[in-house]
Amino acid sequence: MKNLFKELEFHQVRKASEHTAGDAFMVKKDPENHRLLAVLSDGLGSGVKANILANMTASMAIKFADSYTDFVHYAKVIMNSLPVCRVRRIAYATFTVIDCRRNGSVQIVEQGNPPFILLRNGNPVEIPFREFGSDQNDYRTLRVSRFTAQPEDRIIFFSDGVTEAGMGTPTHPLGWRSRGCAAFSRERIQHDSSMSARRLARAIVQAALQHEPDRKAYDDITCGVLYFRTPRRTLLASGPPFSEQKDREYAETIRRFDGTKIISGGTSAEIVARELNREIHTDLFRFKRASLPPVSELEGIDLVTEGILTLTEVLNLLEGKKKSIGKNAATLLKEQLLNSDIIHLLVGTRINQAHQDPSLPMELEIRRSLLRRIATVLEENYLKEVTLEFI
Repeated sequence: MKNLFKELEFHQVRKASEHTAGDAFMVKKDPENHRLLAVLSDGLGSGVKANILANMTASMAIKFADSYTDFVHYAKVIMNSLPVCRVRRIAYATFTVIDCRRNGSVQIVEQGNPPFILLRNGNPVEIPFREFGSDQNDYRTLRVSRFTAQPEDRIIFFSDGVTEAGMGTPTHPLGWRSRGCAAFSRERIQHDSSMSARRLARAIVQAALQHEPDRKAYDDITCGVLYFRTPRRTLLASGPPFSEQKDREYAETIRRFDGTKIISGGTSAEIVARELNREIHTDLFRFKRASLPPVSELEGIDLVTEGILTLTEVLNLLEGKKKSIGKNAATLLKEQLLNSDIIHLLVGTRINQAHQDPSLPMELEIRRSLLRRIATVLEENYLKEVTLEFI
């Protein structure tokens, strides 16, 4: 279990008539202890009020869960503390808390949200659970499930925007329901057994949206997926090594890497091609309308792109400053990074000879800064394991 990577992603669509989502999704990762916490909370109603309720509940839940105490006790406290709406007779917020630890043990505590789905070997599996009633003797119960995750397990958890999608329509008078979501997920995994958590979460939300009249969300729709899998490794090399005497070592490091290999930089690709006695082929017509330089092909390398311009665009895409519009070198590189779990950045430190003043190695500093920022955003925003090596 310790060699499995825990890929956690979520996708969300807010209610069509609102500018703010009423669901909150929070994640906390503890790399030292191989622990991962995720909380999904659904606030009563929609818009700003629901957003505040959901975020307050999620913040409390993740804080208590992170304290290494008996979270079930604190979950009961949260449940009993949350007021119930006098008019609608439902709680002001619901929550799902997933606590995954080093040895693969998983504890899921749910209050009010639809029950999670566990896909094992591609099929939904029932997990025993315990229920605890509210001290206020109302309808609310706390549902606690514990189990040990196995390779290729997927935990799917969502707000009622998923299960109630299409409610009242002729085809789904009671909504899509958990059964519909489970059947859809099973079909997608059978079609693509390696489907990432990111793609599955997005597919479920989009499928729920398809059930809504006019494809407009009549409630906030949020879905999270936790996928236990063998780590997907990627090496991204950019920039030539400091000394030309290191060129052979640089090329051999890339050749021997067990995983996906990417080179960003023309000079870097030329060094690898020369040292490995291979040829580079550039396809000028693959992305005719792209503003970035084209990608190239090099035997044994999965993707070869230009350096600084492409990496800058990748950083903008990862930070959400730009949206992917059409395919180009940057979108290909971004997708490859997001589909990876463990990413090694190999950064060359040679000063470009084109710069007349060696005391001002502008390109070198730009490259270092770019790759450090890419490493940071991959770790903090996408929970990837990233290592940096300067050569």
